[in-house]
Amino acid sequence: MPGVKYDKIYKELRRRIEEEEYGFQELLPSEKVLTEQFGSSRNTVRRAIGQLAAEGCVQSIHGKGVRVIYQRENQAEFVLGGIESLKEAARRIHMDYTTKVICFTELSVDEKISKRTSFPVGASIYYLQRVRYVGGEALIIDHNYLLKEVARGLTPEIAEKSIYEYLEKELGQTIMTTRRKMTVEKNSQLDEKYMDLKGYNCVAVVTSHTYNAEGVMFEFTQSRHRADHFAFYDQAQRVHA
Repeated sequence: MPGVKYDKIYKELRRRIEEEEYGFQELLPSEKVLTEQFGSSRNTVRRAIGQLAAEGCVQSIHGKGVRVIYQRENQAEFVLGGIESLKEAARRIHMDYTTKVICFTELSVDEKISKRTSFPVGASIYYLQRVRYVGGEALIIDHNYLLKEVARGLTPEIAEKSIYEYLEKELGQTIMTTRRKMTVEKNSQLDEKYMDLKGYNCVAVVTSHTYNAEGVMFEFTQSRHRADHFAFYDQAQRVHA
């Protein structure tokens, strides 16, 4: 399938860029070279490069090629325009991470949960609380609400590895779109109990609604991050007339 091919090329090129096989300000190999390397069409290679450009990793230079503009940051780094799990983000920036599930239950959505998450009243969901350790420190607490009919068979053991990997590889789900809101809030009792807050009295909060290929909202998540280890990156281009 062309989609699978594109995804593999994108991930491999991203790996090469992040591991500095293609260094900052260097040009990528030509489309001709890449199509030969991957045994794919030029359109498939262009789609992979387009994804890298959208994430701020490369920039096309007219008449010259595609230049690497990615630079590694020291803080925990997440891409605002993309959808990735913590496992994928940690692997990408070469940081050790572990996850501990501190709550796992099944619920029927009531009016209060529906107002909070946008799931319909009566829907069956999984509710999880997960503490995320990055570099040995408890930096993030995730509150995950997942539609049971989409994430069927989810267990705490799976959630401590990667929910998205399970959904995609085991259940054949395609994760398509996410809508995020970022705010700053005072610490909750749960934050203070489980996170290494280092004296900070507030956390960065990312609230997201995520949809699959059928347009079904299957996940609502609130991720609470320690302030000094939080950074979200976006990329924009100025439109010239």
